[in-house]
Amino acid sequence: MALQAKSRTLSPNLEGALWMLASALVFTANGVLVKALAETGMSFFQIALARAGFALLAILPFVYLAGWRALRTAYPGTHVIRAVCGAGAMLSGFYALSHLPLADVTAIGFTTPLFATILAILFLGETVRWRRWTATLVGFGGVLIMLRPGALLSGEGIALDGFLAALGMAAGIAVAVIMVKRLPKSEHQAVMLLWFCLASIALAVVPAIQAWQNPSLEQWLMLAGVGVIGVSGQSLIIRAYRAGEASFVAPFDYSKILFAMAFGFLFFAEIPEIWTLAGAAVIVASSLYIAQREVKLGTRKERERAGVGE
Repeated sequence: MALQAKSRTLSPNLEGALWMLASALVFTANGVLVKALAETGMSFFQIALARAGFALLAILPFVYLAGWRALRTAYPGTHVIRAVCGAGAMLSGFYALSHLPLADVTAIGFTTPLFATILAILFLGETVRWRRWTATLVGFGGVLIMLRPGALLSGEGIALDGFLAALGMAAGIAVAVIMVKRLPKSEHQAVMLLWFCLASIALAVVPAIQAWQNPSLEQWLMLAGVGVIGVSGQSLIIRAYRAGEASFVAPFDYSKILFAMAFGFLFFAEIPEIWTLAGAAVIVASSLYIAQREVKLGTRKERERAGVGE
């Protein structure tokens, strides 16, 4: 790949930023395919089933190379929770994409760090100080800005079912992230991908069969694209965090909102409302503040372990 050739002359952080930008572009393109399929009348369960099935075919060679011994785990419960929540998040996201503009779903998805803050207290026993709590509350204030309660009551606001589904997507991803933190770093990536695909198939197969419509050749190609692109996006994120520092790389994920606005306009003639942009700005700002606080606290702990003063 051209990016791999150029990366030899790039700094690690810049390389990681480029991988993260690529992942944001790929995931947004995946959202375009899902939304386009939903607009043809295809059930989001059928889209999710195809996504999991084609993704499973894509990772099987890596599973084979890793060997079945590498797939054994001492943490089946954690994998089940992570896989089910991740699959639920995917289903919720696909439902949201079929009811909301692409930029709205993308912006609401940025609440994942806010949910992760709350879940870290419940599952990881982390201590959250008042600054981080304030940032979390401000972030959810951005959610209310997007929701526009007054307009919602008058029937002119954002579609509530799609909005709640997008929030469910963000919460599900947050749970999956927390579960990953509970797993040791030695746990093979193929294990996580395999469990996710199997859980997605289990959740989607029955309702997908009930709502099944025979896809055309073009739809089959799009469904295959959803599966392969989804796995590719996950791989790009892993490359991003392995290449550069997490604190430097993570903010580039917010480029999704720019890609979503552009793709939403080009493919669906969607123009984001000022409320969407304002709410997204508040959510992104609060999430970036939380990330910055995490970096500062992490650095302080490292200095304390090393016996270095401020």
